[in-house]
Amino acid sequence: MSTHAKSEPDRLPRGLVALFALTTGVAVANIYYVQPLLDVIGRAFGVSDATAGLLVAITQLGYLLGLALLVPLGDLIERRRLITGFLALAGVAAAVCAAAPTFAVLAGALVVLGVLSVVAQIVVPLASSLAGPEERGQIVGMVMSGLFIGILSARVVSGLVAELVGWRGVYVLAAVVLLVLSLVLRRALPLAPPPISSASYRATLRSVLALIREEPVLRQRMAIAVMTFCSFAMLWTSITFLLSGSPFDYGEGVIGLFGIAGVAGAAVAPVSGRLADRGHARLALTGFLLLLLLSWGMLALGRSSVLPLVAGIVLLDLATQGAQINNQTAIYALRPEARSRLTTAYLVAGFFGMVVGSTLAALIYAAGGWYEVCAVAGGICAVACSIWAATQRVGRGDDAPDQGVGELDSVPG
Repeated sequence: MSTHAKSEPDRLPRGLVALFALTTGVAVANIYYVQPLLDVIGRAFGVSDATAGLLVAITQLGYLLGLALLVPLGDLIERRRLITGFLALAGVAAAVCAAAPTFAVLAGALVVLGVLSVVAQIVVPLASSLAGPEERGQIVGMVMSGLFIGILSARVVSGLVAELVGWRGVYVLAAVVLLVLSLVLRRALPLAPPPISSASYRATLRSVLALIREEPVLRQRMAIAVMTFCSFAMLWTSITFLLSGSPFDYGEGVIGLFGIAGVAGAAVAPVSGRLADRGHARLALTGFLLLLLLSWGMLALGRSSVLPLVAGIVLLDLATQGAQINNQTAIYALRPEARSRLTTAYLVAGFFGMVVGSTLAALIYAAGGWYEVCAVAGGICAVACSIWAATQRVGRGDDAPDQGVGELDSVPG
């Protein structure tokens, strides 16, 4: 057998990678559709900007609950069934959003939709597990680029659809896409047995805490994620209020188009993965965090000018996405048999930061305005840089042999 033939099974088919990327993008878009709609939803239900802004935090809170309670199932249950089932249920939740008669019903349905949208974070560790070690960072980057494009294009789609048929049409479209994708994946995805098969759900959840306790690199990346996700949420929650008011006075469709500026940053995701594969992860993360800090200075200049605002959006999304790929590549190298649980720990921290960021942005913008949001977010990014600078030595043992986790040590893979 040739060397080429031997290496072929280790390479993940690019068609399957593209399907993974599409799935993550469609799933995660659910928690961002609401952002350019805050002004119109607030007027439709007669609530204030601050109250409408809390819909973002409510949806992200649901996502946070799903990360904590559902993503660990990816290490315990056959993943094709898990992925397609969650997508179908998310489609039902989106339909409830579309038909919501009151603000309270909409808020509740958005929480459920957020919980079920964590299917994206079951797909990412699955792709990492199927990839060969020499291409793992690149594959994670490619799949995550789909996720990032979903995050940012969600705003574009949401704004344009709302402009044409109203905000409820956004969730009708989401429901149809989710249900169709569930059926497609049921036929297209291979069976994906979990890494463990005989542990209890309770033991699996407890092992997440064991991972946090035992892995200093994981704790380091979780702390950085809290800050970077908080910064990201502060931009995309407050920018709707900025663009819908003076001097811009844009409608939902134009506000949604600003997501295109962020999509440009998705190109950095595979690059960040390749840098990690080639041993330049530390230098890359330093650059991404400094760029994130710089982006808020640029955004502050965009208070009344579109060009610096767009430039700041591009820089912020590029830096956030690059840091995220870098962090996830680092934690996936720690315990290959526990990638779903590592994802849970890391993203619970990150989305806690997002919930805080969304809440802060809504309250700070209502109390002060755009410059105050930029100042607070810039300070948060400076804290992220300080954490990374103070913990540089933590990751020196990243290449240590994998170890088991608590009660799951003896569970067969």
